Amino acid sequence: MRFWKFMATTAVGVVVGLGAAQAETTLTIATVNNPDMVVMQKYSAEYEAEKGVKLNWLVLDENTLRQRVTTDIATNGGQFDIITIGAYETPIWGKAGWLVPFDDLPADYDAEDMLPTVRDALSYEGKLYSVPFYAESAMTFYRKDLFEKAGLTMPDQPTWQQIADFAAKLDDKDNDIHGICVRGLPGWGENLALVGLMANVFGGVQFDMDWHSAVNSDNWKEAVQFYVDLANNYGPPGVVGNGFNENLALMSEGKCAMWNDATVAAGFLFDPKRSKVADKLGLAQMPIEKWNKGGAWLWAWALGVPSSSQQVDEAKAFIEWATSKGYIDMIGEKEGWVTIPPGTRKSTYENQNYLDAAPFAKPTLAAIENASLVDNTMEPKPYAGINFPLIPEMQAINNYLGQQVAAALTGKMSVSDALDDAAANADRVLQKAGYYK
Repeated sequence: MRFWKFMATTAVGVVVGLGAAQAETTLTIATVNNPDMVVMQKYSAEYEAEKGVKLNWLVLDENTLRQRVTTDIATNGGQFDIITIGAYETPIWGKAGWLVPFDDLPADYDAEDMLPTVRDALSYEGKLYSVPFYAESAMTFYRKDLFEKAGLTMPDQPTWQQIADFAAKLDDKDNDIHGICVRGLPGWGENLALVGLMANVFGGVQFDMDWHSAVNSDNWKEAVQFYVDLANNYGPPGVVGNGFNENLALMSEGKCAMWNDATVAAGFLFDPKRSKVADKLGLAQMPIEKWNKGGAWLWAWALGVPSSSQQVDEAKAFIEWATSKGYIDMIGEKEGWVTIPPGTRKSTYENQNYLDAAPFAKPTLAAIENASLVDNTMEPKPYAGINFPLIPEMQAINNYLGQQVAAALTGKMSVSDALDDAAANADRVLQKAGYYK
């Protein structure tokens, strides 16, 4: 861990000597407006006071964050010292030389404590290019009380058809309870996060072995039609505007009978201070259908340092603090153990305080450790990745695909036309990029 040292202060509190220069250090941080990052921002005031560094926060929704950060780093803009990125950007940007490697983590940071699957996802050629703040897979959350009242039993491994059948029986619009809440907000990390998983278990791949788009295949069309019908029949009104945070709020208010989404949501949903259904929730694996792999993602929200930063050492020091065992312990003690950032360290899942507070801890760990970036589709594919391909062109391709899925969701296009259009767009992009002639 890097620490700042202060030489002295005057009686009126003016920092002098080395401290004066360091007190002027300002780090600009771009992050996503998810609950765990909001907590990090809250407690960073303690870091500022202790280290004599000012933190300038830019907190954005997921889609806007990705746009701003991608533009800045690709143009070497130098606007940010610390960026919140994930398991998609890190290896690609690390390969391009856009990120500073974390090859000098101090011994007391205990880098070997990181979960191997998460560390590998944030590395390129064995070198770590961002450090995980939290990591996640996906699971099915459901209201045990509503299931019991309706005489229903959630299996440990449901199918999507079972989920739809449950949603039909539990949907109670008169009492403002929706059979299911799903991501409808367009974006490769929003609606496509879920739809990509559904396509996998319905037997689809995004590209065939010749790198032609396969999103207009029968399997993809079946999956997306299923998604559209499920959301429109049993989801809340305005579903096309709902991403992770909107669904998290709906679920915590008790307005969803089921929700299939990120495991990290469990820390919020099982916290009685923030959730009205903390004592009513059950957990199951993500649904399967024709195929039993690729139904749950592997993701990490991580902190990285752009190569364009002029304050690399100071930026790394903050990241080491925010992702340390000490930070996790602090959040557990001050906010409650159920709320700590999950999925990053082995020691988290050996901490009895956490295991006692979090009934979702072991299922989350199992889902993360079992996620494979390669062996996850029924048909062979030329790319690594679960619900998105790990190629530089993915953002443009899947953001467009997400818009087309949203158009189908709102009835502006048929599912068939939407996916035909998205496939043609993807083929143009990859042909221009030289994937095929």
